[in-house]
Amino acid sequence: MSGMRGPAAGAQTPMMVQYHGLKAEAPDCLLFYRMGDFFELFFEDAHIAAACLDIALTSRGDGAPMCGVPAHAADAYLARLIRAGHRVAVAEQVETPEQAKKRGGSKALVTRKIIRLVTAGTLTEESLLDSRSANWLVTLAGQGGRVGLAAADISTGRFELASVPVASLDAELARLGPSEVVIAEGGEGPADAVIASRGSFQSGEGERLLKARFGVATLDGFGQFDKAALAAAGGLLAYLDRTAQGGSLFLQPPTPRTAEDHMAIDAATRESLELTRTQSGERKGSLLDAVDRTVTGAGARLLSADISAPLNEADAIEARLNLVGRFAEDGTCRERLRGRLRALPDIGRALGRLVAGRGSPRDLGQLRDGLAGARDLHELLDGLEGPPALLTQLLPQLRGHGALVDKLSRALVQTPPIDASDGGFIAEGFDAALDELRGLAGDGRRAIAGLEARFREQTGIGSLKIRHNGVLGYHIEVGAKFADPLMRPDSGFTHRQTLAGVVRFNSPDLHELAMKVAQAGSHALAAEQAHLANLIDLALGKRDPIAATADALARLDVAAALAERAVEGGWCRPEVVPHACFEIEGGRHPVVEAAVAATGERFVANDCRLSEDSRLWLVTGPNMGGKSTFLRQNALIAVLAQAGSFVPAASATLGLVDRLFSRVGASDNLARGRSTFMVEMIETAAILSQASERSFVILDEVGRGTSTYDGLAIAWAVLEAIHETNRCRCLFATHYHELTRLAGRLDALSLHHVRAKEYKGDLVLLHELEGGAADKSYGLAVARLAGLPKPVLARAKDVLSRLEKGREKTGGIAAGLDDLPLFAAATEREAEAPDPLREALAAIDVDALTPRDALELVYRLKAIGSDTGA
Repeated sequence: MSGMRGPAAGAQTPMMVQYHGLKAEAPDCLLFYRMGDFFELFFEDAHIAAACLDIALTSRGDGAPMCGVPAHAADAYLARLIRAGHRVAVAEQVETPEQAKKRGGSKALVTRKIIRLVTAGTLTEESLLDSRSANWLVTLAGQGGRVGLAAADISTGRFELASVPVASLDAELARLGPSEVVIAEGGEGPADAVIASRGSFQSGEGERLLKARFGVATLDGFGQFDKAALAAAGGLLAYLDRTAQGGSLFLQPPTPRTAEDHMAIDAATRESLELTRTQSGERKGSLLDAVDRTVTGAGARLLSADISAPLNEADAIEARLNLVGRFAEDGTCRERLRGRLRALPDIGRALGRLVAGRGSPRDLGQLRDGLAGARDLHELLDGLEGPPALLTQLLPQLRGHGALVDKLSRALVQTPPIDASDGGFIAEGFDAALDELRGLAGDGRRAIAGLEARFREQTGIGSLKIRHNGVLGYHIEVGAKFADPLMRPDSGFTHRQTLAGVVRFNSPDLHELAMKVAQAGSHALAAEQAHLANLIDLALGKRDPIAATADALARLDVAAALAERAVEGGWCRPEVVPHACFEIEGGRHPVVEAAVAATGERFVANDCRLSEDSRLWLVTGPNMGGKSTFLRQNALIAVLAQAGSFVPAASATLGLVDRLFSRVGASDNLARGRSTFMVEMIETAAILSQASERSFVILDEVGRGTSTYDGLAIAWAVLEAIHETNRCRCLFATHYHELTRLAGRLDALSLHHVRAKEYKGDLVLLHELEGGAADKSYGLAVARLAGLPKPVLARAKDVLSRLEKGREKTGGIAAGLDDLPLFAAATEREAEAPDPLREALAAIDVDALTPRDALELVYRLKAIGSDTGA
């Protein structure tokens, strides 16, 4: 980091020499330097942290800028720094002041070491993570024209390896939504990627590290990995080792991921369809938010993964749908299952913290309760008649932890604490020796209470108290005005400390009792810590079966949640067929339907039937008529169906979609120098080059970002290419009515429009899809709804009339505009023109009108209005 530096080496204190040595080990991180009860930051780190955390910036005696945060609240401050994009190195005191003095005398400096690098992708702390979102760390390694991708969520141990073409990298990163991306020096990746040493990003090194990590002689048991994937794995494992600073991190064996296993969805399509996040980055308003009825954090994370990567294999989809269908049919079982799941802790992340050495007695308690709950769920579900195949696979993973649960149940108190330093987490009756030590400590504390009463009687000081703190231990405290008698040499009390208002003393009797209490308490705490270490070792010996149980619970939660959503919304089970069809009856947009329902209105459902003879629909109609909603809802139905969910429709039959493309709306990408039209063309080019006969494409208003002729020509050519070359299922919405002429030339092109009616000058949008082309675009009617000023509307109407007349005569859009007056002149001329209706109204003597005269006047004014078109 550039900026403020420390004092010259010759002027540095031993502490600052130690600080700069540690800072040099992690120059790209903010250094949390432990000093007693605080973590301090110095120099430029202090300026950055003070601004980010909104805390006071002070300085040392030598003028060095500094700020600090309490050690007990460090997690909250770490979370804010990580969210702001910083990385933090934590330097802890690895010995006590007493140990330092024994090692090097009274002036010896306490030894500190960096025990961990805290980065966005290596978090495990419950307080720093979103319980409903995965936390992916991704490393990238380019090799042989492909990009190796290693992805790990160390909070749960999930570990994936893949190798993808360079063109597919953005789609993979969009699927994962990683918290942190790491690339080698000189490698390519996102602009905010962390740069790491190139040495570890080698396929041979990756293979060696994988074998060492999982204790195997060959990787064949995990699957096949090419050199690019192995190189990325090497970079990932090396980065994790560096951030852990010698500690352990939880990783399950790597799972190979191939593009053929899942529906391919590029980054632009994910953003357009708002699968897991809206375009503003919020979860609320996304497809995931509209679907999610999970009751556990692990279930929510798995549902997000399912929606992000829909399956591309019919049998796997059917297995998920069968399980969802069973829970949808059996409401009683579903309710019981969800009720029990709701009470279970997140054992996957508890296990991750224990493996990483950051676990607590509470994490062991969560394992105990979660595994016991899994066993209860096994009993609930094991009795179901004719269970679906997926349930049969999951049930064995819910049991097999009886010995561990029994040991943890006997060893731990009902609600273990997070902090193990004060003890109190081992249950009474588990260890007789520990119980005896606790009894001695308790007896000693009771004896101290009796001693306090004796001292009060002996001294006559009723306010005398025996207190305890970390510096003096047990001591006697009296008010300053009562202290003089206790100061006398023959009083039996020894002066320890004088403060404002109080004086503190010791006595031989108190000292002896305090030593007994402290010794018993120290031995009891040591015994508890030993039990804690043994229990953690016992749990870690079962890490893989526990992780499998966590995965099974998450899958059950997702299936029950999707069943709940299906019943709640009247969703149907989709039928997946081998041929490329797409037949939806009464389809609805899950997000828009929820928004419409909140206003008390009803969403208008629509059918969509794409087949070999009608695989390309050209949809016309007015803006706000529902074209974009119709396009998106069918894309979302495909995503939900292949994710293994029921869908918002009366019925749905669809062939597998290998790639999904959406070009619905675009915006400028100023950072990359791209206009709206450029972005649109890039996305359209990707579709034309990648879509296959098994793909599903939705295109909205292609060509609208340029001149009318250019836009029409581009839209025309794109439509023909999709029909003749790509031959995919496609919904194509447009305002270019000239494109409807292609219906007579393209056999598989079918015309459709969203219905609208003009009633008494107002536009009524019906949101219903109907066969055939729209009779007109209703652009002026929509402009009127938007509140365009009346003079502008009148002017537009005049221009439109001339354009249409010119086109009828010459076939050219611009014909008829040559003699068109300027806007100001036309408006002025319109203002000066006589207005018979206004003149008639101005001539009325209202006070002289009889009832019969008034009735005749109404008829006359109506006739004038009809004649003038007012």
